[in-house]
Formats: sequence, C-alpha cells, structure tokens
Amino acid sequence: MAGGGFGTGTGRGDFEAKITPLVIISCILASSGGLMFGYDVGISGGVTSMPEFLREFFPTVYKKNSQPGLESNYCKYDNQGLQLFTSSLYLAALVATFVASYTTKLLGRKLTMLMAGIFFLVGTAFNAAAVNLAMLIIGRILLGCGVGFANQAVPLFLSEVAPTRIRGSLNILFQLMCTIGILVANMINYGTSKMSGANGWRISLGLAVIPALLLTVGSLIVTDTPNSLIARGKMEEGKAILKKIRGVDNVEPEFLEIVEASRAAKEVKHPFRNLLKRRNRPQLVIAIWMQIFQQLTGINAIMFYAPVLFKTLGFKSDASLYSSAITGAVNVLSTVVSIYFVDRAGRRMLLLEAGVQMFLSQIVITVVLGIKLKDDVNNLGHGLGILVLVFVCSFVASFAWSWGPLGWLIPSEIFALDARSAGQSVAVFFNMLFTFIIAQAFLSMLCHMQFAIFLFFAIWVFAMTLFALFLIPETKGIPIEEMTERVWKKHWFWKRYMDEVEDSPKAQANA
Repeated sequence: MAGGGFGTGTGRGDFEAKITPLVIISCILASSGGLMFGYDVGISGGVTSMPEFLREFFPTVYKKNSQPGLESNYCKYDNQGLQLFTSSLYLAALVATFVASYTTKLLGRKLTMLMAGIFFLVGTAFNAAAVNLAMLIIGRILLGCGVGFANQAVPLFLSEVAPTRIRGSLNILFQLMCTIGILVANMINYGTSKMSGANGWRISLGLAVIPALLLTVGSLIVTDTPNSLIARGKMEEGKAILKKIRGVDNVEPEFLEIVEASRAAKEVKHPFRNLLKRRNRPQLVIAIWMQIFQQLTGINAIMFYAPVLFKTLGFKSDASLYSSAITGAVNVLSTVVSIYFVDRAGRRMLLLEAGVQMFLSQIVITVVLGIKLKDDVNNLGHGLGILVLVFVCSFVASFAWSWGPLGWLIPSEIFALDARSAGQSVAVFFNMLFTFIIAQAFLSMLCHMQFAIFLFFAIWVFAMTLFALFLIPETKGIPIEEMTERVWKKHWFWKRYMDEVEDSPKAQANA
C-alpha cells in the first residue's frame, strides 16, 4: 500500500501494523451505513417523479404535471409538501446526531451502529406500507434518526480502526457505499417505473430493507474500536482487539498513546463546552464549514432531484431516470478515484483540483440553460441536452473525488480524542441542517431563480476553493493523536490558536 512512499507518514506515531482481513471486513460492514444513506438520497428523487406516487400523495403536483397548459419548465415540482417528504429525514438526523454523540461515547461505536440499523428497518417498514402522508413522513423521520446515528458512529469507527497509512482510503469506504446506494436506487427506480400497476414506488421504498439489514447484521459482527473500549475502561479487551486488528503483538506504543488520550478525554466533563475552547477552534471551524460548503456545492440538489431536474430540462420520463443512473455511475467510479489518490496525492490536491472543475462545469451549465431554457419555452434540443448531462457528470465526478468523501474524512481525523465525539456530532448536525435547507428549498429556488441557481452554487464553489487553499491543512499520513504537534502548531494561520497547548497531552485534559 505504501508503494512510492505516498501512503506512509513519518515520525513516532507510525505504529507497527499490518493491513489485516479483520480491518478490511470490519470497515466494509460498518460502511454499509453509507449504503443506506445513499439509497435514501437516491430513492426519494426517483419516487417523487413517479406519477402513481404523486397521484396518491401529492395530487396538486400530479395535476400540474399531467394537465396541458399547467406545465412550467422550472416550477412543475414546486411544492412544500413534496420537499418536506425529502427533507424531513435530514431534520430528524440533525436532532438524532446529538443523542448519538452520547451513545457513541457511553455505549460505543458498535452499539450506536446497531441502533442506526434498527431505526432504518422500522422507518423502511413505515414508508413501504404508507397509506397517507403522515405515515410517509413518520417513516422518513425514523430513517433520519438512523442517518444521524450512522453518520455519527461510522466515520469515527473507520478512522479509529484503520492503520494510519491507509486511514483515508478506508474512511472513504463510507462515501463509496453512499454513492453505490445512490446508483442502486437509481437503477431500482428505473425498473419500478416500468412496472404495471401503482405499487412500483412501494417496492422502491421497501427495498431499503436490504442495506438496513446489512448494517444491523454488520454491527452485530464487528468488534468495537480499541479507542472506544479503552475510553470505557475496558483496557484488556481494548488491547486484545488492538493486537487483532493490527495483526502484530507489539502494540504497546499505540496502546499507551490511546490510554493517555483517553485519560485526558475522561477529564473533560462537558464535551460540547470543551469544543468551544480556543485550541479546538481550528478543527471546529474547518469541520463546520466543510459541511456547509459540501451542501452549497449543490450536489445533493442534483442527486436528490436528478430525475426531476432532467425532466425539467426536457428529458422524457424514461430518459430522465436513465440520465440520473448515468450520474450515479459517475459518482461511484469517481469515489474509487478518491480512494486511490487520497493517501497518495493528499487531501488538499483533491479539494483544489475539484474546486476548479466544479466551478467551470456549473458556469457552462448556467450559460447553456440561460440561453436555451426559458420557463415556458424549451429550445434545449437533443445535442445541448447531452452537453448539459456531460457537464453535470463532470461536476458530479469532481465532487465525488473531493468534497464528497473528504467532507466526512477530514472532520473525523482532525479532532483530539477529548473533542472527537462532540466534534463529529457538530459536523453531522451542520451537514444535516444544510442538507435539510437545500432539500426543502431547492425546487422553490429552481422555480424562482431558474437557470441562475447553478450560478448561485458556482459562487459558493469559488468561495470554498479559496477556503481550502488557505485554511485546510494537509493531514495525509499524520496519526490522529499527533495532529496538534504536526499540523496545527505548524499551520501559518491556525498556529496562533495553539498557544495554550503544551507538548504533553495532559494540557488538553482540563476542561
């Protein structure tokens, strides 16, 4: 894995470790939480463009789409209830993540993932059996609780189990599973939309039971992380698991470092108040803004509503689902690119290259739609429609090897242990908050801003690229417990916030 020296770090924290089958299997099983998250994202967009679903739950939207003379290119799906169906999941997730912060700390990463799986199973049952809008929304809220718990526990689990030199690659498994979930959802939507009868949407929503079962069973099979076990006082068990996942007997140096970090973390009585301390500010600012920026790229707007968006652009129903399947496939393949490069080229290079590519893609889309697609006239044509699809794919690809996976990876690896669980909670909270805002507002924004919505997102992409250039440090190959010494104290801007941190981890304890 360390061929060419890209994957390895240097310094005292590069503990002896093999890449064991147990680590790989554990990470794949844990990452199935991402599969569920991705499936939810992908399935909701396809279902909300199915006429049978709209007729049953959103008759006003159905009427607007089916009666001649009422159709508007940009406003045909502008309905707050329809947007609430999608966005209620994220509202529930941002509340659930704070509960999950305490369960990950007190009960461990493993049990929190099990709880997420149970929420997913019950939520799926409600959605598949829904006979009214209330049942649909309750199902989405339960799924949201699952998302909050899974997105809290899984990235922490992956960061703590993975050896330092491949931490980035293994952590991105979560995002890879998200993208696979979106692709599978798009393909299932394509299939169920072809079915005769009115129950295709029930099958689309009900098949979420498969990733939900994967996560539930997976969380029963995996062991908890050494960091979590040691933090809860299970020293011998933690050491035994550390030996097992590292594949070596000499784990004493890493064990002692985790014990010291855990001891310091235990002295923190108020984790969220501790998070506001000056020495945690760089990590907090980066974690929050990475989540906000990740949503303000416009990616979830495109992934949620890809079938709806392509219908708006003039693609027929089958073609719109087919086009969203293409973007889903691009999403998966580009995330694999990220897995290869993240521990070789580093985090910053991926963020900066993608920023330029996303910006240019959205500018081209804005110009083409601005000239050719008016609210009541569609002059897009087949050739320009394909051009828009190509640049949507270019945008999705660059996001999928940068802000998509790194938006989860970087916050999960930059916090000290005493702030890690609370820091991850805040990151998930802001991610879900802005996902909710975009999901609830996107179709109305599309109606009112029309083609300029892509310009709106392009401006944010430009801002976040500057943020990455000046304020996000490189964390490739740096052991998690050494971030303060090797990253923050050496950064041109953030080092001023490290003046209260002594060399000893003991200084980090007094909260």
